[in-house]
Amino acid sequence: MQIDKQAATRLIAASEWFRELPADVVQQLVTLARMKTLGDGARLFARGDEADGFYGVMRGQVRISSLGADGRELLVAMFEPGAWFGEISMFDDLPRTHDATAQGDAELLLIPKPAFRRLLADDPSLYPHFMRMLCRKLRRSFGYIDSAAFLPLKGRLAYRLVELASLHGQRQPDGAITIGLHLPQEELARMISATRPSVSRVLKALEAEGSIALAYGRVSVLDLERLQALADGEDSD
Repeated sequence: MQIDKQAATRLIAASEWFRELPADVVQQLVTLARMKTLGDGARLFARGDEADGFYGVMRGQVRISSLGADGRELLVAMFEPGAWFGEISMFDDLPRTHDATAQGDAELLLIPKPAFRRLLADDPSLYPHFMRMLCRKLRRSFGYIDSAAFLPLKGRLAYRLVELASLHGQRQPDGAITIGLHLPQEELARMISATRPSVSRVLKALEAEGSIALAYGRVSVLDLERLQALADGEDSD
């Protein structure tokens, strides 16, 4: 499929990974990029696969997950248009760490690994920029580990909702922050390695106390400060 260069430029220039780069570097990335389309449920890559590049979502959703030994799925992340993923294997030359699957039909922008590495080799001054981005993701991962180890279910769920509001939040006129993802309770449960009934109970409790509002497959944050306190372990009643 032929690339829409204007759309590709917007996707790259708006990304937290690339928006601080000089305009000429952004255009080099556009030139390197390739389009990839996936049907609903199609696997982009599996854990253990050799990395082929760095992906940006132009349309649709991609779920990043892993399976435990008991067959349960841990949903690590959901990527929507504007998000980029797959960067770790671009730098360490090791296999993919998780599975990536399209949720609905998806269009992705691929920056191939060999071309990206040549770009860095030609301009080593770009390395510090990308190292900062990797460190940002590492800090986020440490947050996941801490929440899983030290917080009760309510705190873990609050932590994930705060993060989702930060990444996908849409501010409403009344001040609420609607998380711009379709979030069935089963999906939220997979994100924090919990059961759907237990997550349902906590969501209802959070709604009853006025921290969130629930609709079909949607969550709106009404009291971000309260959720943040729960996520910080300051108020875990």
